[in-house]
Amino acid sequence: MSAQAMTRRPLDGTAIGLMVLLCAAWGLQQVIIKVTAPLMGAVLQAGVRSAIAALLVFGFAAWRGTPLWERDGTLRAGLVAGLLFGAEFFCIFVGLGHTTASRMAVFLYTAPIFTALGLHLFVPGEHLHRGQWLGVVLAFCGIALAFADGIASPSTQGSTVIGDVLGMVAGALWAATTVVVRGSKLSGAPASKTLLYQLGVSAVMLLLMALAAGQAHTVEITGFVVASLFYQSVLIAFASYLIWFWLLRQYLASRLSVFSFLTPLFGVAFGVLLMHDHVGVRFALAAVMVLGGIVLVNRRA
Repeated sequence: MSAQAMTRRPLDGTAIGLMVLLCAAWGLQQVIIKVTAPLMGAVLQAGVRSAIAALLVFGFAAWRGTPLWERDGTLRAGLVAGLLFGAEFFCIFVGLGHTTASRMAVFLYTAPIFTALGLHLFVPGEHLHRGQWLGVVLAFCGIALAFADGIASPSTQGSTVIGDVLGMVAGALWAATTVVVRGSKLSGAPASKTLLYQLGVSAVMLLLMALAAGQAHTVEITGFVVASLFYQSVLIAFASYLIWFWLLRQYLASRLSVFSFLTPLFGVAFGVLLMHDHVGVRFALAAVMVLGGIVLVNRRA
C-alpha cells in the first residue's frame, strides 16, 4: 500500500457534508436541463456547457502548473474518453425530451452497475465478488421493472421508453468512459488533464452536432438560460468535479462511493417536487431495487 493511500482517512463531518451537497447538486442537474430545453436546444446546451467548463479547467490547470502538453501516451485514450463523454451527454440532454427528470435520474445512475461489469471484464484485479453480483442482478431487475412501468403507465408527455433507453445508454457510456480511464495511461494522468480531454472533445463534438441541427438559430438568451449554463458548467462540470477529485485524494474512495445512491434519490425527489413528476408504486419499487444494487456493488468483499 502506498504512503498516499495510507494517509487517506475515514469520512468526517466535512466529507459527509460535501458529499451530500454534491449528490444534491448532481441530482438537480436533470431538472435544470429539462427546464432549459425549450429556450435552448438540448445538444447546443450540452456543447456550451462542455466548452465553458473546458476553458475553466484549462485555466485552472495552467494556474496550478499542471503539465498538459507533454507526450505521455494518453492522447488516444483521451480522445476515446472524450467521444464517449460527449455521446453520454447527447443521450442525457436528448433523452430528457422524452422522459421525466425522475426517470432519467434512475436510469442514468445505473452507471456504477455497468462500471463494475466493465472493470470485471476488462481491468485485471477488478473482479466482482458474490455480493456485488447480487447487486448487479438486483439492479437489472429494477431496470426491467422501471421499463415495464414506463410502458404501462406513460407520463403526460407520452411514452417514456425512448428517453428511458437513452438514459440507460448514457449510464453505460459513463461506465465505458470510466473503464477507458481506469484501463489506460489516463489512470496515471493528472485529474485535470483527464477531465479536459472529456470536456474539450465533447464540446467540439456537441457544438458541431448542434450547428448541423440548426439549434444555434433558435436560442432565447434570458436570465434563466444564463443562470442555467452557469449552474451546469461552472458549478457542476467545473467546481463539483474539482471538489470530488479533492475528496478522492483526502478520503477513502470506498467510503465515498457508498454515497452514489444519494444522487438518483435526490434526482427523483427534485423531479417530484419541482417538475411534479408522477412516481407510481412500481417505479418507486424499481428505484429502490436499483439503489440497493448500487449499494451492494460498491461494497467491498
